[in-house]
Amino acid sequence: MRTGISVEEALELVLAEAKGELPVEEVPLKEAFGRVLAEDLVSLVNHPDQDDTAVDGYACRQEDTLGASRENPVRLRVIGESPAGRPFAGKVGKGEAVAVYTGAPIPEGADAVIQVEDTQREGDYVLLLAPASPKDIRPRGDDLKRGEVYLRRGDLLTPGRLGLAAAMGYARLKVFRRPRVGILSTGDEVVEPGEPLPFGGVYNSNAYSLLGLVEEAGGEAVLLGKVEDQPEKVLETLEAAGHLDLLLTSGGVSMGDYDVVRKVLEESGEVVFWRVRQQPGKPLLLARLRGVPVLGLPGNPVSSMVSFFLYGRPFLFRLQRRTDPPYRSLTAKALTPFKGARDRKAFRRGVLTFEGELLVRTTGNQSSGVLRSMALGNALVVLPPGRDVGEGEMVEVIPLTFVL
Repeated sequence: MRTGISVEEALELVLAEAKGELPVEEVPLKEAFGRVLAEDLVSLVNHPDQDDTAVDGYACRQEDTLGASRENPVRLRVIGESPAGRPFAGKVGKGEAVAVYTGAPIPEGADAVIQVEDTQREGDYVLLLAPASPKDIRPRGDDLKRGEVYLRRGDLLTPGRLGLAAAMGYARLKVFRRPRVGILSTGDEVVEPGEPLPFGGVYNSNAYSLLGLVEEAGGEAVLLGKVEDQPEKVLETLEAAGHLDLLLTSGGVSMGDYDVVRKVLEESGEVVFWRVRQQPGKPLLLARLRGVPVLGLPGNPVSSMVSFFLYGRPFLFRLQRRTDPPYRSLTAKALTPFKGARDRKAFRRGVLTFEGELLVRTTGNQSSGVLRSMALGNALVVLPPGRDVGEGEMVEVIPLTFVL
Protein backbone atom coordinates (compact mmCIF):
# COMPACT_ATOMS: atom_id res chain seq x y z
CA MET A 1 0.00 0.00 0.00
CA ARG A 2 1.24 3.45 -0.93
CA THR A 3 0.53 6.38 1.34
CA GLY A 4 0.95 10.13 1.37
CA ILE A 5 1.08 10.36 -2.42
CA SER A 6 0.58 13.40 -4.64
CA VAL A 7 -2.66 14.34 -6.37
CA GLU A 8 -1.12 13.49 -9.74
CA GLU A 9 0.04 10.04 -8.56
CA ALA A 10 -3.38 9.33 -7.05
CA LEU A 11 -5.19 10.22 -10.27
CA GLU A 12 -2.87 8.00 -12.31
CA LEU A 13 -3.54 5.05 -10.00
CA VAL A 14 -7.31 5.63 -10.05
CA LEU A 15 -7.42 5.79 -13.85
CA ALA A 16 -5.41 2.57 -14.08
CA GLU A 17 -8.36 0.81 -12.43
CA ALA A 18 -10.72 1.77 -15.28
CA LYS A 19 -10.02 -1.47 -17.13
CA GLY A 20 -11.99 -3.41 -19.69
CA GLU A 21 -14.95 -2.09 -21.61
CA LEU A 22 -18.54 -1.57 -20.66
CA PRO A 23 -21.17 -3.67 -22.47
CA VAL A 24 -22.95 -2.05 -25.42
CA GLU A 25 -26.71 -1.68 -25.66
CA GLU A 26 -28.98 -0.28 -28.34
CA VAL A 27 -31.57 2.30 -27.32
CA PRO A 28 -34.23 4.34 -29.12
CA LEU A 29 -33.18 7.85 -30.03
CA LYS A 30 -35.59 9.32 -27.48
CA GLU A 31 -33.75 7.47 -24.68
CA ALA A 32 -30.21 8.27 -25.83
CA PHE A 33 -29.79 11.76 -24.36
CA GLY A 34 -26.86 11.85 -21.92
CA ARG A 35 -25.55 8.47 -23.03
CA VAL A 36 -22.15 7.79 -24.62
CA LEU A 37 -21.86 6.52 -28.20
CA ALA A 38 -20.31 3.08 -28.57
CA GLU A 39 -19.57 3.39 -32.31
CA ASP A 40 -18.73 5.98 -34.94
CA LEU A 41 -21.77 7.29 -36.83
CA VAL A 42 -21.71 7.96 -40.56
CA SER A 43 -24.47 10.02 -42.09
CA LEU A 44 -27.06 7.91 -43.90
CA VAL A 45 -28.18 10.90 -45.97
CA ASN A 46 -27.08 14.15 -47.55
CA HIS A 47 -28.39 17.24 -45.80
CA PRO A 48 -29.81 19.08 -47.48
CA ASP A 49 -30.55 16.35 -50.01
CA GLN A 50 -30.74 18.95 -52.81
CA ASP A 51 -29.85 22.60 -53.32
CA ASP A 52 -32.30 24.61 -51.22
CA THR A 53 -32.95 28.17 -50.14
CA ALA A 54 -31.84 29.67 -46.84
CA VAL A 55 -34.39 32.51 -47.09
CA ASP A 56 -37.93 33.25 -48.13
CA GLY A 57 -37.93 34.89 -51.53
CA TYR A 58 -37.90 34.13 -55.25
CA ALA A 59 -35.74 31.72 -57.23
CA CYS A 60 -34.78 32.87 -60.70
CA ARG A 61 -31.93 33.13 -63.20
CA GLN A 62 -29.24 35.48 -61.97
CA GLU A 63 -28.56 36.82 -65.47
CA ASP A 64 -32.16 38.09 -65.68
CA THR A 65 -31.68 40.30 -62.61
CA LEU A 66 -28.36 42.03 -63.26
CA GLY A 67 -28.63 45.77 -62.74
CA ALA A 68 -31.89 45.59 -60.76
CA SER A 69 -32.31 48.41 -58.24
CA ARG A 70 -35.05 50.34 -56.46
CA GLU A 71 -34.77 53.03 -59.10
CA ASN A 72 -34.75 50.50 -61.95
CA PRO A 73 -36.50 47.28 -60.80
CA VAL A 74 -36.55 44.09 -62.88
CA ARG A 75 -39.96 42.55 -63.55
CA LEU A 76 -40.31 38.74 -63.57
CA ARG A 77 -43.36 36.53 -64.07
CA VAL A 78 -44.15 34.26 -61.11
CA ILE A 79 -44.90 30.78 -62.47
CA GLY A 80 -45.44 28.96 -59.17
CA GLU A 81 -44.23 28.41 -55.65
CA SER A 82 -42.02 25.95 -53.78
CA PRO A 83 -42.81 25.53 -50.07
CA ALA A 84 -40.65 23.19 -47.97
CA GLY A 85 -41.89 19.64 -48.53
CA ARG A 86 -43.75 20.53 -51.77
CA PRO A 87 -41.10 21.36 -54.39
CA PHE A 88 -41.99 23.11 -57.66
CA ALA A 89 -42.03 20.50 -60.41
CA GLY A 90 -41.47 22.74 -63.42
CA LYS A 91 -38.48 24.58 -64.85
CA VAL A 92 -37.64 28.26 -64.51
CA GLY A 93 -37.07 29.94 -67.86
CA LYS A 94 -35.99 33.38 -69.02
CA GLY A 95 -37.88 36.18 -67.30
CA GLU A 96 -39.53 33.81 -64.79
CA ALA A 97 -39.40 33.30 -61.03
CA VAL A 98 -40.75 30.85 -58.45
CA ALA A 99 -41.72 31.89 -54.91
CA VAL A 100 -39.58 29.83 -52.52
CA TYR A 101 -39.67 29.43 -48.76
CA THR A 102 -36.84 28.59 -46.36
CA GLY A 103 -35.74 24.99 -46.81
CA ALA A 104 -37.46 24.53 -50.14
CA PRO A 105 -35.58 22.99 -53.10
CA ILE A 106 -34.31 25.35 -55.79
CA PRO A 107 -36.32 24.70 -58.97
CA GLU A 108 -34.60 23.47 -62.09
CA GLY A 109 -33.29 26.31 -64.24
CA ALA A 110 -32.87 28.74 -61.32
CA ASP A 111 -29.39 29.61 -60.07
CA ALA A 112 -30.07 32.54 -57.72
CA VAL A 113 -32.46 33.69 -54.98
CA ILE A 114 -33.57 37.15 -53.92
CA GLN A 115 -34.97 37.59 -50.42
CA VAL A 116 -38.56 38.72 -50.19
CA GLU A 117 -37.55 41.97 -48.47
CA ASP A 118 -35.97 43.11 -51.75
CA THR A 119 -39.06 42.47 -53.87
CA GLN A 120 -42.52 43.87 -54.48
CA ARG A 121 -45.32 41.59 -55.64
CA GLU A 122 -47.72 42.76 -58.35
CA GLY A 123 -50.23 40.02 -59.07
CA ASP A 124 -48.58 37.37 -61.25
CA TYR A 125 -45.38 39.37 -61.38
CA VAL A 126 -42.69 40.35 -58.94
CA LEU A 127 -40.49 43.43 -59.02
CA LEU A 128 -36.88 42.82 -57.99
CA LEU A 129 -35.37 45.85 -56.29
CA ALA A 130 -31.85 44.33 -56.22
CA PRO A 131 -30.01 41.65 -58.19
CA ALA A 132 -30.63 38.02 -57.20
CA SER A 133 -27.62 36.10 -55.85
CA PRO A 134 -26.56 32.47 -55.34
CA LYS A 135 -25.28 33.31 -51.81
CA ASP A 136 -28.57 32.24 -50.18
CA ILE A 137 -28.60 28.86 -51.91
CA ARG A 138 -27.44 26.02 -49.63
CA PRO A 139 -25.79 23.38 -51.83
CA ARG A 140 -26.66 19.72 -51.57
CA GLY A 141 -24.71 18.11 -48.70
CA ASP A 142 -23.70 21.51 -47.30
CA ASP A 143 -24.35 20.29 -43.72
CA LEU A 144 -24.01 16.50 -43.98
CA LYS A 145 -22.55 14.28 -46.68
CA ARG A 146 -23.73 10.70 -46.94
CA GLY A 147 -21.06 8.24 -45.73
CA GLU A 148 -19.01 10.75 -43.72
CA VAL A 149 -18.42 10.34 -39.96
CA TYR A 150 -19.82 13.19 -37.86
CA LEU A 151 -20.11 11.58 -34.41
CA ARG A 152 -17.42 9.47 -32.76
CA ARG A 153 -17.32 6.54 -30.38
CA GLY A 154 -17.07 8.05 -26.91
CA ASP A 155 -19.01 11.21 -27.74
CA LEU A 156 -21.49 12.26 -25.09
CA LEU A 157 -24.94 12.64 -26.64
CA THR A 158 -25.73 16.28 -25.92
CA PRO A 159 -28.91 17.93 -27.29
CA GLY A 160 -27.01 19.08 -30.39
CA ARG A 161 -25.47 15.65 -31.00
CA LEU A 162 -28.80 13.93 -30.45
CA GLY A 163 -30.36 16.20 -33.05
CA LEU A 164 -27.43 15.55 -35.38
CA ALA A 165 -27.89 11.77 -35.03
CA ALA A 166 -31.54 12.22 -35.96
CA ALA A 167 -30.63 14.40 -38.97
CA MET A 168 -28.21 11.67 -40.06
CA GLY A 169 -31.11 9.22 -40.19
CA TYR A 170 -30.71 7.15 -37.00
CA ALA A 171 -33.74 5.94 -35.05
CA ARG A 172 -31.68 3.83 -32.62
CA LEU A 173 -28.15 4.22 -31.28
CA LYS A 174 -25.56 1.89 -29.78
CA VAL A 175 -24.35 3.27 -26.47
CA PHE A 176 -22.26 2.04 -23.58
CA ARG A 177 -24.11 0.73 -20.57
CA ARG A 178 -24.03 3.22 -17.73
CA PRO A 179 -21.39 2.30 -15.15
CA ARG A 180 -23.08 1.01 -11.98
CA VAL A 181 -21.71 2.85 -8.98
CA GLY A 182 -22.54 1.71 -5.47
CA ILE A 183 -22.73 4.37 -2.75
CA LEU A 184 -22.31 3.15 0.83
CA SER A 185 -22.53 5.44 3.84
CA THR A 186 -21.01 4.52 7.18
CA GLY A 187 -21.18 5.93 10.66
CA ASP A 188 -23.37 5.37 13.72
CA GLU A 189 -24.16 9.09 13.71
CA VAL A 190 -25.57 9.13 10.15
CA VAL A 191 -29.37 9.40 9.86
CA GLU A 192 -31.54 9.39 6.75
CA PRO A 193 -33.26 12.70 5.90
CA GLY A 194 -36.82 12.77 7.23
CA GLU A 195 -36.01 10.72 10.31
CA PRO A 196 -35.77 12.32 13.76
CA LEU A 197 -32.26 13.66 14.30
CA PRO A 198 -30.78 12.41 17.59
CA PHE A 199 -28.29 14.35 19.67
CA GLY A 200 -24.94 14.20 17.87
CA GLY A 201 -26.49 12.88 14.66
CA VAL A 202 -26.11 14.16 11.09
CA TYR A 203 -28.30 13.70 8.06
CA ASN A 204 -26.90 11.57 5.26
CA SER A 205 -26.12 14.35 2.80
CA ASN A 206 -23.13 12.57 1.25
CA ALA A 207 -25.18 9.80 -0.32
CA TYR A 208 -27.31 12.29 -2.21
CA SER A 209 -24.49 14.61 -3.20
CA LEU A 210 -22.64 11.60 -4.57
CA LEU A 211 -25.76 10.30 -6.29
CA GLY A 212 -26.02 13.59 -8.18
CA LEU A 213 -22.32 13.60 -9.05
CA VAL A 214 -22.44 10.01 -10.30
CA GLU A 215 -25.54 10.53 -12.42
CA GLU A 216 -24.18 13.79 -13.87
CA ALA A 217 -20.98 11.98 -14.86
CA GLY A 218 -22.97 9.35 -16.76
CA GLY A 219 -23.14 6.64 -14.11
CA GLU A 220 -26.04 4.75 -12.58
CA ALA A 221 -26.03 5.38 -8.85
CA VAL A 222 -26.95 2.45 -6.60
CA LEU A 223 -27.70 3.57 -3.05
CA LEU A 224 -26.59 0.82 -0.66
CA GLY A 225 -27.84 2.54 2.46
CA LYS A 226 -25.94 3.04 5.68
CA VAL A 227 -24.08 0.56 7.86
CA GLU A 228 -22.92 0.97 11.43
CA ASP A 229 -19.26 1.14 12.39
CA GLN A 230 -18.94 -2.64 12.65
CA PRO A 231 -16.51 -4.43 10.31
CA GLU A 232 -18.68 -7.51 9.80
CA LYS A 233 -21.70 -5.41 8.75
CA VAL A 234 -19.60 -3.29 6.42
CA LEU A 235 -18.20 -6.39 4.70
CA GLU A 236 -21.59 -8.06 4.53
CA THR A 237 -23.11 -5.03 2.81
CA LEU A 238 -20.22 -4.65 0.38
CA GLU A 239 -20.34 -8.29 -0.67
CA ALA A 240 -24.13 -8.20 -1.16
CA ALA A 241 -24.05 -5.17 -3.43
CA GLY A 242 -24.25 -7.15 -6.68
CA HIS A 243 -22.36 -6.24 -9.83
CA LEU A 244 -20.71 -2.84 -9.60
CA ASP A 245 -18.20 -1.02 -11.79
CA LEU A 246 -17.16 1.21 -8.91
CA LEU A 247 -17.91 1.33 -5.21
CA LEU A 248 -17.93 4.60 -3.29
CA THR A 249 -17.79 4.54 0.48
CA SER A 250 -18.38 7.67 2.49
CA GLY A 251 -16.55 7.94 5.80
CA GLY A 252 -14.59 5.38 7.78
CA VAL A 253 -11.25 5.88 6.01
CA SER A 254 -9.39 8.11 8.46
CA MET A 255 -7.27 7.08 11.47
CA GLY A 256 -9.85 6.78 14.25
CA ASP A 257 -10.87 3.61 16.10
CA TYR A 258 -14.24 3.73 14.36
CA ASP A 259 -12.91 4.20 10.83
CA VAL A 260 -13.69 0.62 9.92
CA VAL A 261 -13.93 0.83 6.12
CA ARG A 262 -10.17 1.13 5.75
CA LYS A 263 -9.63 -1.80 8.14
CA VAL A 264 -12.12 -3.98 6.28
CA LEU A 265 -10.50 -3.24 2.93
CA GLU A 266 -7.02 -3.88 4.31
CA GLU A 267 -8.09 -7.28 5.68
CA SER A 268 -10.49 -8.48 2.97
CA GLY A 269 -9.38 -6.57 -0.11
CA GLU A 270 -6.29 -4.90 -1.49
CA VAL A 271 -5.54 -1.27 -0.68
CA VAL A 272 -3.73 0.50 -3.52
CA PHE A 273 -3.16 3.79 -1.70
CA TRP A 274 -4.33 5.66 1.36
CA ARG A 275 -3.95 9.37 2.04
CA VAL A 276 -3.21 11.99 -0.61
CA ARG A 277 -1.34 15.25 -0.15
CA GLN A 278 -4.38 17.43 -0.75
CA GLN A 279 -6.82 19.58 1.20
CA PRO A 280 -9.64 18.77 1.54
CA GLY A 281 -9.69 15.00 1.05
CA LYS A 282 -6.41 13.84 2.61
CA PRO A 283 -7.79 10.45 3.88
CA LEU A 284 -8.82 9.34 0.35
CA LEU A 285 -8.36 5.61 -0.21
CA LEU A 286 -8.27 3.41 -3.33
CA ALA A 287 -8.73 -0.32 -2.99
CA ARG A 288 -10.02 -3.42 -4.72
CA LEU A 289 -12.59 -5.76 -3.25
CA ARG A 290 -13.60 -8.90 -5.12
CA GLY A 291 -12.31 -7.29 -8.32
CA VAL A 292 -14.31 -4.07 -7.88
CA PRO A 293 -12.46 -0.75 -7.55
CA VAL A 294 -13.33 1.02 -4.31
CA LEU A 295 -12.91 4.73 -3.69
CA GLY A 296 -13.00 5.33 0.05
CA LEU A 297 -14.11 8.95 0.33
CA PRO A 298 -13.74 11.02 3.49
CA GLY A 299 -16.86 11.60 5.56
CA ASN A 300 -16.73 15.39 5.56
CA PRO A 301 -19.25 16.58 2.92
CA VAL A 302 -16.89 18.89 1.02
CA SER A 303 -14.03 16.38 1.12
CA SER A 304 -16.36 13.70 -0.25
CA MET A 305 -17.61 15.82 -3.16
CA VAL A 306 -14.23 17.31 -4.09
CA SER A 307 -12.55 13.89 -3.99
CA PHE A 308 -15.18 12.36 -6.25
CA PHE A 309 -14.92 15.25 -8.70
CA LEU A 310 -11.13 14.96 -8.89
CA TYR A 311 -10.93 11.15 -9.08
CA GLY A 312 -14.32 9.44 -9.43
CA ARG A 313 -15.45 11.60 -12.32
CA PRO A 314 -12.27 10.95 -14.39
CA PHE A 315 -12.64 7.22 -13.59
CA LEU A 316 -16.18 7.16 -15.00
CA PHE A 317 -15.16 9.17 -18.06
CA ARG A 318 -12.31 6.74 -18.76
CA LEU A 319 -14.57 3.73 -18.27
CA GLN A 320 -17.12 5.14 -20.73
CA ARG A 321 -14.32 6.02 -23.22
CA ARG A 322 -15.62 9.58 -23.34
CA THR A 323 -13.93 11.92 -25.78
CA ASP A 324 -14.45 15.03 -23.63
CA PRO A 325 -12.21 15.77 -20.61
CA PRO A 326 -13.66 15.30 -17.10
CA TYR A 327 -12.70 18.83 -16.17
CA ARG A 328 -10.68 21.79 -17.46
CA SER A 329 -8.21 24.16 -15.89
CA LEU A 330 -8.49 27.93 -16.43
CA THR A 331 -6.77 31.03 -15.08
CA ALA A 332 -8.68 33.77 -13.27
CA LYS A 333 -7.95 36.91 -11.26
CA ALA A 334 -8.60 36.56 -7.54
CA LEU A 335 -11.04 39.12 -6.14
CA THR A 336 -10.37 37.88 -2.61
CA PRO A 337 -7.39 36.20 -0.92
CA PHE A 338 -7.14 32.41 -0.85
CA LYS A 339 -5.05 30.63 1.77
CA GLY A 340 -3.11 27.52 0.78
CA ALA A 341 -1.94 24.52 2.82
CA ARG A 342 1.64 24.17 4.00
CA ASP A 343 2.48 20.74 2.59
CA ARG A 344 -0.55 19.86 0.45
CA LYS A 345 -2.22 20.98 -2.76
CA ALA A 346 -5.31 22.93 -1.74
CA PHE A 347 -8.66 23.07 -3.50
CA ARG A 348 -10.67 26.05 -2.28
CA ARG A 349 -14.25 26.72 -3.26
CA GLY A 350 -14.83 29.83 -5.32
CA VAL A 351 -17.41 31.72 -7.34
CA LEU A 352 -16.21 32.17 -10.93
CA THR A 353 -17.61 35.03 -13.02
CA PHE A 354 -16.78 36.72 -16.30
CA GLU A 355 -16.73 40.50 -16.43
CA GLY A 356 -14.50 41.16 -19.41
CA GLU A 357 -12.09 38.69 -17.80
CA LEU A 358 -12.41 35.64 -15.56
CA LEU A 359 -12.73 36.59 -11.90
CA VAL A 360 -12.97 34.37 -8.83
CA ARG A 361 -13.90 35.09 -5.21
CA THR A 362 -14.14 32.88 -2.17
CA THR A 363 -17.40 31.29 -1.02
CA GLY A 364 -16.42 32.17 2.54
CA ASN A 365 -15.69 29.59 5.22
CA GLN A 366 -13.48 26.91 3.64
CA SER A 367 -13.95 24.23 6.30
CA SER A 368 -14.50 20.79 4.78
CA GLY A 369 -17.67 20.48 6.83
CA VAL A 370 -19.33 23.55 5.27
CA LEU A 371 -21.46 21.94 2.57
CA ARG A 372 -22.99 25.32 1.69
CA SER A 373 -19.73 26.18 -0.06
CA MET A 374 -20.42 23.46 -2.65
CA ALA A 375 -23.88 24.89 -3.25
CA LEU A 376 -22.66 28.48 -3.52
CA GLY A 377 -19.47 27.80 -5.45
CA ASN A 378 -18.99 26.90 -9.09
CA ALA A 379 -15.22 26.38 -9.20
CA LEU A 380 -12.26 24.97 -7.33
CA VAL A 381 -9.33 27.34 -6.81
CA VAL A 382 -6.13 25.29 -7.05
CA LEU A 383 -3.20 26.30 -4.82
CA PRO A 384 0.16 24.50 -4.93
CA PRO A 385 1.60 23.40 -1.57
CA GLY A 386 2.61 26.35 0.59
CA ARG A 387 1.16 29.02 -1.70
CA ASP A 388 -1.29 31.72 -0.67
CA VAL A 389 -2.96 33.96 -3.25
CA GLY A 390 -3.66 37.62 -2.65
CA GLU A 391 -6.31 39.87 -4.12
CA GLY A 392 -5.52 40.72 -7.75
CA GLU A 393 -3.22 37.75 -8.33
CA MET A 394 -3.82 35.19 -11.08
CA VAL A 395 -4.79 31.72 -9.94
CA GLU A 396 -5.67 28.34 -11.46
CA VAL A 397 -9.35 27.42 -11.31
CA ILE A 398 -11.24 24.27 -12.24
CA PRO A 399 -14.91 24.98 -13.11
CA LEU A 400 -17.31 22.60 -11.39
CA THR A 401 -19.00 21.31 -14.51
CA PHE A 402 -21.99 19.98 -12.61
CA VAL A 403 -22.80 23.63 -11.78
CA LEU A 404 -21.72 25.57 -14.89
